[in-house]
Amino acid sequence: MLIIRGKVVTLRRFSINIKSNFINLFTFLIHFMSNFKNVQPLDDFNWDEFENGSINNVNKTDLEKAYDETLNKVSEHQVVDGKVISFDKKEVVVNIGYKSDGIIPASEFRYNPDLKVGDIVEVYVENQEDKKGQLILSHKKARLSKSWERINAALDNEEVITGFIKCRTKGGMIVDVFGIEAFLPGSQIDVHPIRDYDMFVGKTMEFKVVKINQEFRNVVVSHKALIEAELEAQKKEIISKMEKGQVYEGTVKNITTYGVFVDLGGVDGLIHITDLSWGRVSDPHEVVQLDQKINVAILDFDNEKKRIALGLKQLTPHPWDALDENLKVGDHVKGKVVVIADYGAFVEIAPGVEGLIHVSEMSWSQHLRSAQEFMHVGDEVEAVILTLDRSERKMSLGIKQLKDDPWETIEVKYPLNSRHTAKVRNFTNFGIFVELEEGVDGLIHISDLSWTKKVKHPSEFTQVGAPIDVVVLEIDKENRRLSLGHKQLEDNPWDTYETIYTPGSVHTGKITEAMDKGAVIALNEGGEGFATPKHLVKEDGSQAQLGEELPFKVIEFVKETKRIILSHSRTFEEGKDEKKSRGTRHSATKKEEAPAINNVAAGTTLGDLDALAALKAKMEKGE
Repeated sequence: MLIIRGKVVTLRRFSINIKSNFINLFTFLIHFMSNFKNVQPLDDFNWDEFENGSINNVNKTDLEKAYDETLNKVSEHQVVDGKVISFDKKEVVVNIGYKSDGIIPASEFRYNPDLKVGDIVEVYVENQEDKKGQLILSHKKARLSKSWERINAALDNEEVITGFIKCRTKGGMIVDVFGIEAFLPGSQIDVHPIRDYDMFVGKTMEFKVVKINQEFRNVVVSHKALIEAELEAQKKEIISKMEKGQVYEGTVKNITTYGVFVDLGGVDGLIHITDLSWGRVSDPHEVVQLDQKINVAILDFDNEKKRIALGLKQLTPHPWDALDENLKVGDHVKGKVVVIADYGAFVEIAPGVEGLIHVSEMSWSQHLRSAQEFMHVGDEVEAVILTLDRSERKMSLGIKQLKDDPWETIEVKYPLNSRHTAKVRNFTNFGIFVELEEGVDGLIHISDLSWTKKVKHPSEFTQVGAPIDVVVLEIDKENRRLSLGHKQLEDNPWDTYETIYTPGSVHTGKITEAMDKGAVIALNEGGEGFATPKHLVKEDGSQAQLGEELPFKVIEFVKETKRIILSHSRTFEEGKDEKKSRGTRHSATKKEEAPAINNVAAGTTLGDLDALAALKAKMEKGE
């Protein structure tokens, strides 16, 4: 029994045999009643004819066709408009004029917190009827299918759109725009740097599409672009009224390693790190803080590039102008090392007033050294003013002047022939440079290292950094040079050798070095001699070898050149010559008829040759 408009309709045998996947009885009745408002009960309804397929000469198929025409024509995978008839926290029921309503998850409407009953929304028909006879709709897919058209149109028309900020991501935010996830870079959130992105999550804001990648379906939006046009107009107005030297109040917007950006009320300016303070600034954070209100001076600006150079230190007098007028060259000052370089150190004696201590003014030493060996950044030092130029705002300082110059009294502390201990600094081919004290250096010539040993290079004698005893041989105060000696610490052994190694004397020696031109022989009494190969022949005709110890005869001694010429062969040849000479004279007495030979050269003995050699040596000495 049904009650329609107050009338009772009896459906005793109402049954319609239609396909189960096409229509059900409940849906038929609902739509039948909604489309046929004036339904009158049929007293003479023939149920038998209805069951046989016709009613009052009306075919059952025609009835089904008439019913279908009362419904909207809906196709799958189509986007249509629907009306919200109810919703809760989980589902939204939408009527699209079809035989059944569709249910959509409420999460698909999260972007629209103001959704209400009666709103017209776009839906995508996924399935007209699932296994349960339910119409399957999707609002998200409907939005996606048309979102690209709307987003592209928004880009082309520079349209302002609304989006929901879903979450934070690396470098920015994810924004839901028309159901599409777009990227909002952190730099495009606002004209001012954003330090806390989380405060924007969950907010609905207006954006402008700035870039679309059609291939990868990536969208980039910007909120900053909406206000840049307005700011651009403000910038032009502000810059048009600017003049160099004007003072503006601004807010510290950003701090970098090279300077500070200041917001002047719609236009930004940069204070370079060198314009923050008259003194040296290593970190701008030492002078200003973020969001701090400061007064700045306009140093320069560019209308085209919209660049403004600002200054903070220019609002205070230059420290050089306030420097003590009584300060002069020769005065002692104290300060802090602010910069170290290889060539010197900058010392700040007052905020903004610096002086340079060149590395040559750090020590009386002549050695090239680095400033880092004397001081470090942050050290408090005392110095002497060497030069002072107030007009150029330059000052040179020195610290070695705090000590007496050792060369002023060099002849008193290091007189001639005085003995001292020095430190080896470095070698050259011709000698050794040593340091007696800070600022006092000297040279030991290679010939002054040893009386007896022939030194080919100073490294054979000592090493860098080692102590060495020296004697002062010569002082050149004007050129700050000292000539030193080492061998002079001992008596000259050649004075003694002169009395020992007389020409003709025989001494025992050992061959210590052999070469093509001869051999070096170390004599037992000290000193070294030299013998040529022909003077190294032994009595048996063999050649003397390295390491052999043999008697040697001195055939030449020269003290000035420290040369001793030796011969082993002469030690045994001399006896043979004497015997041969005596035999010749004896045979001559027996032969009276033989004429006497008065030949001086023939009668000259080896002894005579030795005497001649000694005479030659004296002549070479000039005696």
